[in-house]
Amino acid sequence: MMDKTHVKIYSTGKYIPPHRVSNHDLTSWMDTSDEWIVKRTGIQSRYLSRGDNTSNLCIKAAHDVLEDSHIDADEIGLIIVATMSPDGQSPSVASKVQSAIQAGQAMAFDMNAACSGFVYALSTAEKILRHAPYGYALVLGGEVMSKEIDWTDRKTAVLFGDGAAGVLIGKTDEADQFISEDLHANGDKGKALTSGNRQVDNPLVQSDKSISYLTMDGREIFNFVTRSIPDSIHKVLNESRTDIEDIDYFLLHQANARIIEIIAKKLKRPLETFPMNIQNYGNTSAASLPILLDELAKEKKVLNGKKQKIILSAFGGGLTWGTLLLEIN
Repeated sequence: MMDKTHVKIYSTGKYIPPHRVSNHDLTSWMDTSDEWIVKRTGIQSRYLSRGDNTSNLCIKAAHDVLEDSHIDADEIGLIIVATMSPDGQSPSVASKVQSAIQAGQAMAFDMNAACSGFVYALSTAEKILRHAPYGYALVLGGEVMSKEIDWTDRKTAVLFGDGAAGVLIGKTDEADQFISEDLHANGDKGKALTSGNRQVDNPLVQSDKSISYLTMDGREIFNFVTRSIPDSIHKVLNESRTDIEDIDYFLLHQANARIIEIIAKKLKRPLETFPMNIQNYGNTSAASLPILLDELAKEKKVLNGKKQKIILSAFGGGLTWGTLLLEIN
């Protein structure tokens, strides 16, 4: 039997559009308040694109990832972009990234698992890389959620922001960083979050050709997340025979500070092991986890040469959810 190929994270990077929108700014657009938003979500501000589409943000994030890695783009064999807000159906955002960074040897495609997208994409890239002839894969999460939102609906408009981030993973002679995972979907509850629906329109069937804005059943998702994510985390710990006390950080999708606090309480772990940046960015969907990971890496809290165990866990439309256990250094 051939030895298992080992895979590790080599670098991280991100790009955040420069225009910051505070909760106070939103009060000039809709009936809301800073107190109302902070109390329910923990969000204080978010960043919105002034015209850059998802591919523009992802290209800039990709350059940041590569600059941090010192790896030439020609060495990349795979690019996956996790997004629920692509520029369009074709070409994919990943293909535009591939062209822009001149990764001439790379296959490229998008993946849509909503806010779980980065976890899904990272798991997929790791599997492909183990059996591929090339050494590196670029995995990005990028969103321009502001174009998916009905800005008259304060229940959703206050929640989301724009951004992109990602990682470069590659083969290594060192210890494998990908230890255990747990990925799921429940399409029966898919109507709890919908976006961009289009009706059939052709010579046989006429429709209004409209594309719907994002809709969300917040209570349904809240109940689903606070049950499923602790169970998912326990599953990867049990399967890897890892004690929960040995986890240095739990990196959760930044959707709602209250959700993260409840999960920390259910897992009986200190809140300080659950880093949060939702107050600064809002919910950036598939970009949420890689933005958080990059910030922690830049602060030398992770990927700092010290062996650590971290959990990446996300949840979103589909409904989808998933958890990865990584042992990094």
